[in-house]
Amino acid sequence: MHLHNQVALITGAASGLGKSIAKTFATAGARVVIADLHQQAAEATADEIVADGGRAIGVALDVTQEAQVEAVVEYVAKAFGSIDILVSNAGVQIVKPLQEFSFNEWRTIMAVHLDGAFLLTRACLPYMYARKRGCILYMGSVHSKEASLLKAPYVTAKHGILGLCRTVAKEGAMHGVRANVICPGFVRTPLVDKQIPEQAKALGITEAQVVRDVMLRGTVDGEFTTERDIAEVALMFAGFESAALTGQSLIVSHGWVME
Repeated sequence: MHLHNQVALITGAASGLGKSIAKTFATAGARVVIADLHQQAAEATADEIVADGGRAIGVALDVTQEAQVEAVVEYVAKAFGSIDILVSNAGVQIVKPLQEFSFNEWRTIMAVHLDGAFLLTRACLPYMYARKRGCILYMGSVHSKEASLLKAPYVTAKHGILGLCRTVAKEGAMHGVRANVICPGFVRTPLVDKQIPEQAKALGITEAQVVRDVMLRGTVDGEFTTERDIAEVALMFAGFESAALTGQSLIVSHGWVME
């Protein structure tokens, strides 16, 4: 699929899934905005894309800050003339039993995943509505469908993403805007690597057991989902122009969760 000259704003894109999606979109012809908490890392990723022949810029963005979100979206729209694709990917994870979570930790996870998705969506929709076209992709999780031990706020937030997406799909339909959710299984990103020792300590098992018996136990082949798997699904959603595919969530988990 091709995204020739389309402008894609991708959050959390200096590393992990966001970076892989950004590179894939750039290869497909999109003009990519790498938005990340860390300006240097965002610019470094943009430089990699440009070195490979793509078009990209890096910007600093804290998705929980309303003024920053509004300013970055306005800057992107003015610099490129439009915003065609939003990928709300920025995320954070804290692993511990529910009774040990502080209220501040709960609010941090909700702010990054849910507040960030809302603020970005609200800021981008006017530009998409004006052009009568747009695609919004939310990074959900198998935890948008299921629950796991030690992840109460994350599971709650990822379930909430489904409701936001479905509402945006209905409200955006008359304006040519589609919205969908990608629901990965475990991908060996820095976010997942960080969880392995945390879960081993919390569950009293080895790190190898966390990988084998927690993360990959339900898969059909004992394999991690890859960043490329998710990037290819994101490209499919972004390049699918018909409203036949909107308000949907696609699980990419090697069969860990099926529906």
